[in-house]
Parts: sequence; structure tokens; C-alpha cells
Amino acid sequence: MSGVIEIILIFLILANLILLGASRLRNAIRIVAWQGLVLGLMPLLAHRDGLVWAAILLGAGSAGIKGFVFPALLNRALRETQASREIEPFVGYVLSLLAGVGVLALSVWFGSRLPLPWPPASNLLVPAGMFTVWTGLFLIVTRRKAITQVLGYVVLENGIFTLGMVLVEAMPLLVELGVLLDIFVAVFVMGIIVFNINREFDHIDSDQLAALKEGGP
Repeated sequence: MSGVIEIILIFLILANLILLGASRLRNAIRIVAWQGLVLGLMPLLAHRDGLVWAAILLGAGSAGIKGFVFPALLNRALRETQASREIEPFVGYVLSLLAGVGVLALSVWFGSRLPLPWPPASNLLVPAGMFTVWTGLFLIVTRRKAITQVLGYVVLENGIFTLGMVLVEAMPLLVELGVLLDIFVAVFVMGIIVFNINREFDHIDSDQLAALKEGGP
């Protein structure tokens, strides 16, 4: 099982690097969808007691929501807003990738020195989770399109989900399902906001919203 987990974590890391260099919104949505689907296998593989109903429910819920529901909502928002399919970052793709490689190295270094309550399922678990959290935050801060920032929020949750696998034995099911519900509601609301922003201003560039000012008295 540990070999399969490491393959999943390597895929997660590579997907983060691809996201940092992705220039098309639809490609970025597909990558995040695949992240959600693959991470749905983690509770099943990381649980030491084998397949239990809690792990199956958590994995299926995570894969279904982040692998199918979220991408469908985001693709619909992208289609209805008729916005440019280019991501248009504040920080260039090459610089984003270089920053990502540097943070990945720091995550590996820090993960090897972080004391844990028990040995994780893989030595890559903590570094991959930390790097995914950073990737999500980076996408939120450095991308213009509101849809890309929603993607960053989902990637951030993927990182938190991955780090939660360190404590999979003690992780309450209801807490994790509550987190998934929060993420679902947040992405749903963000999709509505993106649509309304485009309807009112004919764009979804978040940097232009910062230039809005109230009129005179």
C-alpha cells in the first residue's frame, strides 16, 4: 500500500507544479479535478485497519465532490461568464514554477524534521501536503481570474486533506465531512459570485475590482 500512496503523492506534487505553469482555465480545472479523484483513494490506503465504512465514505465523498461536482460548477461558471480562457497571472509562469520548486525543497526539508505522533504512511505525506497548501495559497494571491482563485481554494483544501492523513487513525469522520460540506458551500457561493461579477462588470478580473471607488456624496 505504501508504494501506491507514494505514487499518489508524487502525482499530487507534479499536478501542483503543472498548475503553477498552467495558462488555460479549463486545463487547470481538469488538473484540480484529477487531484480530487486521486486523493479520494488516500483514506482507503492510509487506514491501517483496512477498508472500513468511515474510510470508504470519506474517500467516496471527497472524490465525488472535488472530482465531479466542483469541476462541473466551475466549468458552468466559466461557460456562462464567457470570460477569457487565459489565466493571466500577476506572477509569470516561469517565476511561479521556480518559486514552487524552492517551496517544494523547503517542504521536504521541514517534513523530514517535523515530529509526528506516529510514523506516517509515507515520508512524502507531509511535504506533499505542505506544498499543496502553499500552491493553493499562491494561486489565490497571484492569479487575476476569480475562477482561478476558487481553484486555489480547492487546492488549499486538498493540501489540508493530505496533511490530515497523518492523523487518519484519530480523524473523526464527522469533522472531515463537515469540512467537505464547508468547501462545497464555499465553492457554490463563489460560483454565484463569479457569475454576478461578470454580469455587472463584463469581466471576472479581481484586480479591476480593487480599483472601484464610491461615487461622490
